[in-house]
Formats: sequence, structure tokens, C-alpha cells
Amino acid sequence: MSQPWSALPQVLAADVAGRWPGIFADGVPSWLTESGAVTHELLAAAIANSPFLGQTLERQPDAVRELLASRCLSKPTTAGYLQQRWLEYLAHVSDEPGLHQALRCFRRETQFRIIWRDLLRHADLAETMAATSVFADICIDGALGWLYDSACQQFGTPWGISPVSGEEAPQKMVVLGMGKLGGRELNVSSDIDLIFAFASKGETRNGRRASDNQQFFVRLGQRLIQALDQITSDGFVFRVDMRLRPYGQSGALALSFAALETYYQDQGRDWERYAMVKARVVAGDQEAGVVLMESLRPFVYRRYVDFGAFESLRSMKAMIGREVRRKGLENNIKLGSGGIREIEFVVQAFQLIRGGRDRELQQRELLRVLNEFLELELLPPQVINELRAAYVFLRNLERALQGMEDQQTQLLPDTDLARARVAHIMGYDSWPPCQQQLDEHRAQVATHFSDIITSDDDDSPQNNLDEGWQELWFCEMDEPTALAWLVEKGFEAPEETLAALTSLRSSRTIKSLQTQGRKRLQQFMPMLLATLTEVENPSHTFGRVQPVIEAILRRTAYIVLLLENPGACSQLVSLCSESPWIARELADTPLLLDELLNAGSLYYPPAKAELQDDLNQQMLRISYDDLEDQMESLRHFRKAHTLRVAAAEMKGTLALMNVSDYLTWIAEVVLEHVVDVAFANLVSRHGYPRRADGSVCDSDFAVIGYGKLGGIELGYSSDLDLVFVYSADPQQSTDGDKPIDNAVFYTRLGQRIVHILSTQTPSGQLYDVDMRLRPSGSSGLLVITLQAFEKYQHTDAWTWEHQALARARGIAGCPRTLEGFEQIRKSTLCQHRDRLALRSEVVAMREKMRASLATPASRRAETFHAKQDPGGIVDIEFLVQYLMLAWSEKYPTLTRWPDNIRQMEELGEAGVLPANDVKTLRAAYIALRSAIHRRTLQDLNSHLSGDVFIAERDFIRSIWQRVMIE
Repeated sequence: MSQPWSALPQVLAADVAGRWPGIFADGVPSWLTESGAVTHELLAAAIANSPFLGQTLERQPDAVRELLASRCLSKPTTAGYLQQRWLEYLAHVSDEPGLHQALRCFRRETQFRIIWRDLLRHADLAETMAATSVFADICIDGALGWLYDSACQQFGTPWGISPVSGEEAPQKMVVLGMGKLGGRELNVSSDIDLIFAFASKGETRNGRRASDNQQFFVRLGQRLIQALDQITSDGFVFRVDMRLRPYGQSGALALSFAALETYYQDQGRDWERYAMVKARVVAGDQEAGVVLMESLRPFVYRRYVDFGAFESLRSMKAMIGREVRRKGLENNIKLGSGGIREIEFVVQAFQLIRGGRDRELQQRELLRVLNEFLELELLPPQVINELRAAYVFLRNLERALQGMEDQQTQLLPDTDLARARVAHIMGYDSWPPCQQQLDEHRAQVATHFSDIITSDDDDSPQNNLDEGWQELWFCEMDEPTALAWLVEKGFEAPEETLAALTSLRSSRTIKSLQTQGRKRLQQFMPMLLATLTEVENPSHTFGRVQPVIEAILRRTAYIVLLLENPGACSQLVSLCSESPWIARELADTPLLLDELLNAGSLYYPPAKAELQDDLNQQMLRISYDDLEDQMESLRHFRKAHTLRVAAAEMKGTLALMNVSDYLTWIAEVVLEHVVDVAFANLVSRHGYPRRADGSVCDSDFAVIGYGKLGGIELGYSSDLDLVFVYSADPQQSTDGDKPIDNAVFYTRLGQRIVHILSTQTPSGQLYDVDMRLRPSGSSGLLVITLQAFEKYQHTDAWTWEHQALARARGIAGCPRTLEGFEQIRKSTLCQHRDRLALRSEVVAMREKMRASLATPASRRAETFHAKQDPGGIVDIEFLVQYLMLAWSEKYPTLTRWPDNIRQMEELGEAGVLPANDVKTLRAAYIALRSAIHRRTLQDLNSHLSGDVFIAERDFIRSIWQRVMIE
């Protein structure tokens, strides 16, 4: 009869037969196999894979028998099961030594179960990491709870201000798990990194004598470490590492929340940010822990895109690399080239860089974060898949190495027996194919790591600059030499550039920079100066770029962004060269520099559906209740996408009509979200408004856009002409606990929308809002019912208000209410009108505008106001609006569109204007608007030279004369 180990590789079969004869001498005990989950062959494979399992079976068979009685080894190791087993152990604890013993017996049982399932590949990586992490959480929290109660009986209960309620309350300790414990990625023999904290200063009460809270929690922490780390006759539970706490080994064992926050704010180092990415409350006061983690979040995740993370991670990797070489750790699958640490560095680099903006990256589990990389398109799918596969392989290999002897190690085996054991655990027949697969994974990881986080001595652009640029910036050239250098490099105003450089270099801000900031600037400025030679007007461009540099001097992560991405620096110089408007936007909002990273997306802005999706993705991370964060994110969204439109127009990838479309889409998407946020906010307070029949409204509210917004002709600095209407019954009230009249509800809704749009925040104003086109103007109600709006338009509105209505359309809100508005608009525009009287009124209004806004006649030979002068844009708009109002009764299709271009085309289709006139008028209109767009990007107004657009102006004046005067 064959032995149970006969199917094993020869070297493992020999080891089992020679090392564990006692286990099989009298046959496997029936209690071990009776469940059917453990066969003779499985047992042989298990002890072949792990001497730890063999030793436990040989030395503590009763303990193994008990664990099998509690749960079959074929079943997963769940959190619920582990919690129940701990409670069973805890029920027998009466003193501190008993607690120590219970923890260690619990560990022995749990380790046997986890390692058995893991090394026999009954459990995958996810189950093993989760089970080990939950086991650690239960041990830490269970021990802490028992020891806290004991300490309170001995020394009294610590009291202080609760961070949750803001009132005095008993204090409990908060234990932060760092590293793999924090990430729920603990391995079978990992140590645990902890930080101890407590809410606030105070003293104990009801003890023999009062002591301060810190002393109480330091003692409690010491006892907790002993309960977990101390080696007794029963072994230990976890090796505890406290070196990640503030000030390391020299720091207090437990600190208050305020002390922790102050430390990280004032003294926190880059590697501590890296460590805090995985920090998690693993034990103690969970509610207080949430408050603590929120207070530390700004330290970890910066609001701006933080490319400084690459530099710090690069330094950390270099330090580890030196340690690897010094200690000969090349065979360490965690620290060596292409190892686990490099995958973690890649992932956490992106978390630190973008986590403040992309909140879905603020997760602790590495594999989950990699999945987010796919959604956010941070890396190519192939790279992500290779990193994921390598991580799973390396973590499985790490568990194999540690599970064999229940020891913490990441070193590859160096004996034939150990290699055969590891290969068998990993599912290979022998060591060579396992080694080959390992080498392939490590090579891929090393390549991706090198591509993403390059080393300091790489062939980076700043290291290959002409030394003259450095000499120029460091003021190592005398003035004549510096001027000659600038002339040679093509600077058209060398004296001006040299003076600006001298002024910048001697500025108070630069002199007060810290060492790291000064070092980054010294690297960046020569690269910037060299990049300026790529444009035709380097001196003029530097004058535009200088405010951007001054704006980011104290936030040097932006300088690192440009250093790390020379392409982004080139885009900065190119765009500032072409547009002072773009330069000013970047100086006002340096966060927009992030948009320069991807030239593909920069010059090809997304269509409306993609804009909606982008905004939705951003806003999903922010609570509707957090209005301040909502407003800031909306402002950044608008500025970022407007910058992309401007860049695309400057590069010629967007025509004028498309530019206006995109700018209008941005406003529409923003307005849709603002209405949703404002409505949800009011509903949470007062409930939903109701209709006349008592049914609840969806919103029954609509935003109407007039002017350029209504006409789909927004420019870069256009304001929004808005009118608010609703269709609910104004006599009804809301259905909430604090009901208010519908009229009050909708008025507050309108006020809140205007507030969100127009309030000045640190990021500026979202849009300037003009509400004067509503019925009765500034003296009218802010929000009006559809019925009242209809009555006003039919009985009280002036002709100019009907002209404005011609360019109005529904923008956001309830579809039913928007449809009601559109019906009112069409019926109003199609009213019968006396054409002569109408023409007289329109001409009178136009003459009034010319008198106050146009260029005086005496100066028109020199200056042409592209909007207001005769032959300008407003003449076209008034002409089209008159013809629409005059002929819509006969040709209702004229009301189909709100924009001038398509209105002209409809007038041509109806025969109101000759087709050739429409064609020429349309071309003139586009030409004039294009000129205004370009001048806006040059920070210029609408006043052109008097000798431009002569033919277009003559034609517009002639058709005005023919239609409006004769």
C-alpha cells in the first residue's frame, strides 16, 4: 500500500517520512479525518509544505482537535467565526496572565487554520489577508478592552472633551494600524505597526488619585504591547512595532489628537505621509478615531496635484536600495528590485499625487486602488494588469516563505529542500519554473517602476541643459555677458528679461524659501528659460509666465510637476506665449497646471455627455451637504474645462462655433448640478413642494437661459442671463417636518442657486449672474410661476423683452416645466404684430444703444467697436430679432432655434431674407465674433482698428438700411 506522501516530490516525501514518522506511525487519528476535510494525502502535503503545521500537530494535538471541532478546515476563516472563537476564549479570562495565555492559544489555533488553508491553496490571497487582518484587529481590540477596564479599576477613568459630542466624557484609546495591518493586507507572520492616541488632555476620575490622561494611556499602551508582543511559554501573538509614531522611538507612546495633528502639520515628513496612506483605526474608540483620521487627511492628501510625492518616494527608494546593497538583500522579494515595495511605491505615489482630487484613490487596499487606476486611466491597462499579477504572485510567494516556519521573512530559499517546498506551495513541480516566473514578474515591475518613478541620476532634461542657463539664473554672468547670451538665444527684449529675472531672484518670497523649495526652484528656472527659446517672443512670454511662477513659489509641488513633466512646461510656455488670458488664469488658479500634463486631452475638450460624466464622477465623492466643497469643485471644473477650450482654440483644433458650443455646454452641465444640489439641500430641510392635487413635485422648477447662454454663444468671460420659473401651486406647501409655502421654497431655491454661482470663494466666482431679464426686471419676483410668466409675456412685456425671448431657452430643471416654458415662448413669439410699429420700436431701441455705447462718429475712422458700432454684431442681432417677431406668426418654424446662426438660416428657408443675404450675413457675423474671441484671449476689448472688416460692415449697414429704414 502506498504511503500518503508518495505523490509528493521526492525531496519532500523523504522529508515527511524522515521528520514526521510519529504522525503516521499508528495511522492518522480518526478525529483528524472523520470530517472528510482532511485526508492522509492532504495531511502529508500540509506538513511537507509547513514544518510549523507538523510541529503543531505533533506537540499540541489536543489544540488541533479543538479547532477542528469548532470549524472544519474546509470552510473559510470568516470574521464572524474568529470573533465567536475569541469570545469563547475571553470568557475564561480572569486576570492579566490569563489574558496573555488566551491570546496566545487563540493565535496558535488561528495560525494553524490560516496557514493550512493558505499553503494547500484552499484559500486565495484575499481570504488569507482578510482573515489574518481581522484576527489582528480582534486580538488588539479584545486585549485593549480587557486592559482598559482593568486600568480604570486601578487608576480611575480618564475624562476629557469628546471630539464627537464636544462635551466632557470618558476617554478611550484609539489604536491606528499602519502598513499592511491598516490596509487589511496582513501576512501570516507579519509584525504589526501601531500608533496610540487619545482624544484630549484631562485627568482620571474615581481612582485612588488623579493622574493625567497621557500617563494613563502610556501605561495602557505598555500593557497592550506586553499582551501582544511578550514571549511566554505559550509563545507570542504579534511582534509590535511602534517606530512609526511621531518622533519615533524617542516620542511619547501615546499622544492626544491635538498633539498628533500639530506634529504632522508642523513636522510631518514625506515618508510619514506615505505611511499614513494605509492608516486605519483598528481598535478602541471607533467614533473618535473617525474624527482623528479626518483631521489628518489634509496632511496625507493635498488639495492640489502633488508631484512632490515622486521626489520623496524616489529618495525613500534610493535609501532602501542602499540598504539592500549593503545587507545583500537582492533576494528579498519585498525590498529587492522588482519587489513588493516597488509596486506599493507606484500605487502610493499616485495616491499621494492625486488623492486630494480623486477621492476614490483614498483607499488602503492596493488591489482596489489599482482597479481605480483603470477607471481614472492613470496607467495603461497592460501596465495595471502586469502590476496586479506581479503583486498577487509576490504576496502568495511571501506567504509561502512565511508560512513554512511561521517566521517573518521575505528572503528566497537557498536550500534544495526549502526551494522544493516553496515551489510545491506555489503549484510548480520544481523550483526552476517558479524562479523563472518570479524573474519575469520582477523584471516587469522594475521596468514599470523605472518608467514611473525615475531615479535622480536619470537622463532628465534639466540635467542636460546648457550650463549657460544655470549661470544666468544663479547670477554668475556679468550684465554684458548675460545680455549677449539672451540676444544669442533669441530674446527680443534682453534688458527687460534680465531685469525681470533679477527682480524675481531678489524677491522676498524666494529669499524666504526653505531649503527644499529653493533647490526645486534652482532646478526649474534654467529649464524654464531654455524652454522659452521654443517660442517666437521669449521675453514677452517670460513676462506672462512670471506671475505663474510667483504664484507657485510657496507651493513647490507645482514646480515639481513642471520639472517632472517637461512636456507640461512646454505647454505652459506655448500657451502663455499665445494668450495672456490663459497666463492670468494659470496664475490665479495654479491647480490648472495639472491640465497641461496630457496634450491629447488639453487640445481636444470633451463633448457634453463626457462633461456630465466627468462632473458626476467628481461630485460623487462630495456630500450634497458639504456646500463649500461642492462650490470649490464646481469652480475648478469650470476653470479646467474652459482652459481646455481656450487651448484648443489657440491651437486651431476648435472652430469658433465649436468654442461657443463647448463653453455653453460647460455652463449647462454646471447649472444642472447646481439646481440638483440646491434643491436637495432645501428638501432635506423642508421636504418636497406639492402640486395643486397634493402630489409631490419632482422639482417643477426650471432655469431659463437668455442672451449668450440662451443663444449658445457664450464667450470666455460671459455672464449668465437667467430667469427662474416653476409650475407647482404657489398656494401649497412642502411636505417636510418644517413645511414652508411653495412660493417661499422656490424663492429660496433661486437665492441658493444665485449664491452658489456668484459667491466669491478662494477659487473665485463660478459665474456672474444677471437676473434683470426676469418679468418686471430688478423689481420683479426672483422666481415666478409659469402662469404668471405667460400672462406677463402676453400682456405686459415690452418689445425688447420679446426680442430677448427670441434668444431664450430652457437650460436645467424639470422637463415638464421646461416644456411649458417652450410652449409659452413659441406662442408669444408667434403673436400678431404690426410690422411698421414693431420696426419703429426696434430701431428706436437700437439708436438709443448706439448713442450711449457706440464709438463717437468723429472717431469711427480710427476705431471700430465690433459689437455696438453701425455694421457691428448688435445690428445683426436686432435685425434677426425684428424679422423673427415680424414673421413668426406666418412662419412658426422661425421660433425653432434660439441662436442667431440658425435663426438666420430659418429666415432664409422661409424666404424672409434672400439666401445670398443670409450667407453673407452669417459669414460676417462669424468673422466678427471670431475676432472678439481672439481678442478676449489676448486680454483685449472689442475695439478694433477702424480699417478692418470694411466689406462686412458695409454689407451689414446696407441690409440694415434696406430692412429697417426704407
